[in-house]
Amino acid sequence: MRETLFNWLGQRLDGLACLDLFAGSGALGFEAASRGAARVVMVEHDRAVSAHLERTRALVGARQVEIVQGDAFDYLARRGEKFDVVFLDPPFRQNALPAVLERLPARLEALARVYVEAAAPLEPRGAWEELKRSRAGQVSYQLLEWRGDDQGRLPGNV
Repeated sequence: MRETLFNWLGQRLDGLACLDLFAGSGALGFEAASRGAARVVMVEHDRAVSAHLERTRALVGARQVEIVQGDAFDYLARRGEKFDVVFLDPPFRQNALPAVLERLPARLEALARVYVEAAAPLEPRGAWEELKRSRAGQVSYQLLEWRGDDQGRLPGNV
């Protein structure tokens, strides 16, 4: 899926600000950094996983990567920078996507791209447009584009 995602985004992310909101292994965020992203913020709730991400960041010398240990919703609630690319792969059992996608527009640049992994595909509406969709086993993944302002509506059936 990662190869497909970066084919969808284009091979280079030069100068872009990226957010990996449920970082986990950090694979997507570190891949974005290796493809020229100017800034990558990885948010991870688990303290031990965050510590591992910090060690990996130091090991690979990814100075443009910031690791934030904390809750994704708290991070979105803060006023702060906006992002060009967002990776959303929350734990399926949390059913976090509806709430995340409701809060996310305030942190998006115009025409931001949002990669979503979920058990079922979203049906975008309002200021969201689906650019790509695929499935691998039991996982649906999509690339959405934000075409609104920070007061936009939630994508469909999450």
